[in-house]
Amino acid sequence: MGAKGIAEIGTWRTRIVVWLLHRFFLVSRGMTMGVRAACFNDRGEIFLVRHTYVPGWYMPGGGMEHGETALEALTKELREEGNLVMTAAPELLQVYYNRKTSKRDHVLFYRVTVEQTAPRPPDREIAESGFFSLDALPEEITDATLRRLKELSGDEARSDYW
Repeated sequence: MGAKGIAEIGTWRTRIVVWLLHRFFLVSRGMTMGVRAACFNDRGEIFLVRHTYVPGWYMPGGGMEHGETALEALTKELREEGNLVMTAAPELLQVYYNRKTSKRDHVLFYRVTVEQTAPRPPDREIAESGFFSLDALPEEITDATLRRLKELSGDEARSDYW
């Protein structure tokens, strides 16, 4: 794993998009809660996605909608972002406060074993996706993704902050 990743919300464009989305979420959701997962295949590779609207490589995930459970949201996000299905029950690792995004945002972080049902073609949301060996991660992986991987490996203590 590299020593440092790129900032998730570093550029002015990303800051504007996140600001606008969270203004919408303020009206529609009150507090925002999302799910994200470290998805490993049977070879121990991790699945990562690169979105079209923010820089960097991320673990798949997204916001929970009204009336949706965390498990439903996780299942939906894995399917939508990677054509992934869980082959075992997900393990909830931590609940993070995502203060860099908003003063109201929290992330439920899971570890999941998955299988990909079909390759995930690029579209308007996902530019690229794929499985990566932990010793051959993409260059523009986000700092938060690297921190989560270091927490998973025991190289870093778990934080309360995303």
